[in-house]
Amino acid sequence: MLDLTYETPKPKVIAGAKHDWELVIGMEVHAQVSSNAKLFSGASTKFGAEPNANVAFVDAAMPGMLPVINEYCVEQAVRTGLGLKADINLFSAFDRKNYFYPDLPQGYQISQLYHPIVGEGEILVDMGPGVARLVRVERIHLEQDAGKSIHDMDPNMSFVDLNRTGVALMEIVSRPDIRGPEEAAAYVTKLRQILRYLGTCDGNMQNGNLRADVNVSICRPGQYEKYQETQDFSHLGTRCEIKNMNSMRFIQAAIEVEARRQIAIVEAGGTVDQETRLYDPDKNETRSMRSKEEAHDYRYFPCPDLLPLEIEQAWVDDIAASLPELPDAKKARFMGDYGLTEYDASVLTADTTSAGFFEGVVASCEDGKLAANWVINELFGRLKADEKDISDSPLSPAALGGIIKLIKADTISGKIAKDVFEIAYTTGRDPEEIVETEGMKQVTDTGAIEAALDEIIAANPAQVEKAKVNPKLAGWFVGQVMKATGGKANPKAVNQLVAQKLGS
Repeated sequence: MLDLTYETPKPKVIAGAKHDWELVIGMEVHAQVSSNAKLFSGASTKFGAEPNANVAFVDAAMPGMLPVINEYCVEQAVRTGLGLKADINLFSAFDRKNYFYPDLPQGYQISQLYHPIVGEGEILVDMGPGVARLVRVERIHLEQDAGKSIHDMDPNMSFVDLNRTGVALMEIVSRPDIRGPEEAAAYVTKLRQILRYLGTCDGNMQNGNLRADVNVSICRPGQYEKYQETQDFSHLGTRCEIKNMNSMRFIQAAIEVEARRQIAIVEAGGTVDQETRLYDPDKNETRSMRSKEEAHDYRYFPCPDLLPLEIEQAWVDDIAASLPELPDAKKARFMGDYGLTEYDASVLTADTTSAGFFEGVVASCEDGKLAANWVINELFGRLKADEKDISDSPLSPAALGGIIKLIKADTISGKIAKDVFEIAYTTGRDPEEIVETEGMKQVTDTGAIEAALDEIIAANPAQVEKAKVNPKLAGWFVGQVMKATGGKANPKAVNQLVAQKLGS
């Protein structure tokens, strides 16, 4: 694996106040486990079903119904922990977290507080070429989701949909290592990328399958360093939690506005109350939801319906052996094997489909740098214009690789290749067949090129004299030859002949 050396980004400083303030951010990301059945029942997790269609008796808290652990959900949590380089706890246990929601029929949530299934891990968050932040993961625990309350279908009534009740969630809790709004969004982006590579969560924020609670506090410069040395949270300001964020843009905006709210309170002589808040994107403000509960407020106690979860190291090892190549390793390999820049490698490894498409092109043309250039600039650009995803590309990796092979063989020029790309993209025709039948082969006969150049020189004596005085004007003759040959002349041969004829 290629060694990557990064510098640490500077913390975000909120300017425009009486003093300089820095941000300290921790994240609690709720990732829905990719599974066909719920955490404690066999009910379906399929999105978009009719309200209350995916509900088993245990999900609805019918009397006498007992939860039964879904082994696959446990496996997915272990796989996620391994992907985040985290400790896997062979012993874990479920607890009851007691609170009342109208869409939580049991009146409590089965979660893990004292003995989570995954311990400490880490995520390397890319902030740009050569710049990254290492964010520590404190824990990952499994828990069941609540249902959904609907308040806008009737002016006098609220409705409850229990389809999500009991769906398996992984709560991924970070340390307060994030130092700015952009880093927070980048952290969620990187986490989502890893989860998708692992296949443990689809990361669909629009459907609520990935959502974040953002803890924001402020401190004066230097205080965070004291916290790092002592792990004493008293060096940091009082935190407020912004609940259920499901957009990268809103995460950044909410952090910015909440930080400024806290600064205004402190600089006016007040104190920040620890509480849970909601972000209103229309008004670009946060508002109080409820006072922030601590663990003792929920009256946690061991779930009496579930035995402690004990797993074997051999099972964990088998899961580890089946892990796919993850984003950081794939990016490093692309840089090392194909000579790509960090930026290009990052773009191509953003998701597994793009990475797989790129490697398919390389397998066809055997040129990583040219393949990266055509995939990123030509194909991605065209797909974006057409509002298509890489998985919907009308051009196959073999076809794009075929175009690059024609360039490398000097059969077509880079300019003609773009015309071939357009035809192949819109019609699905084979690039080699297009070049043959459309008469797009590059003119490599130096005799024919020289004849065209001689005619242009003879017809433009004044331009010849100018080019002899100023060699930069020789490019005019190159352009004229390309025009005369319909863009088919080999550019390298044209440049060489022009230099010979004009003595430049």
